[in-house]
Amino acid sequence: MPDKTLTRADLSEAIYQEIGLSRSESSQLVETVIDEICTTLSQGEAVKISSFGNFLVRQKKERIGRNPKTGVEVPITARQVVVFHASHVLKDKVDQAHK
Repeated sequence: MPDKTLTRADLSEAIYQEIGLSRSESSQLVETVIDEICTTLSQGEAVKISSFGNFLVRQKKERIGRNPKTGVEVPITARQVVVFHASHVLKDKVDQAHK
């Protein structure tokens, strides 16, 4: 497993280096994109980023779970979850990087 995790600051710095926006403008751009994705998903809509993947909101039904320590059954309420499906382009890039 890699030690490094890509952060918002890393994205801002990459925009600063590649495009030449100021650091504050780069940071604001990253925040705006993330906020737009979050807002769209919170409204139950999908987000598709071409050559990257799709973020979808999925409905999960109520079900019975089990506490692994005690074995006691516990109801798990219905909820919405965000799922990500990577595009074939992204999958191929990741696969090539690990060969």
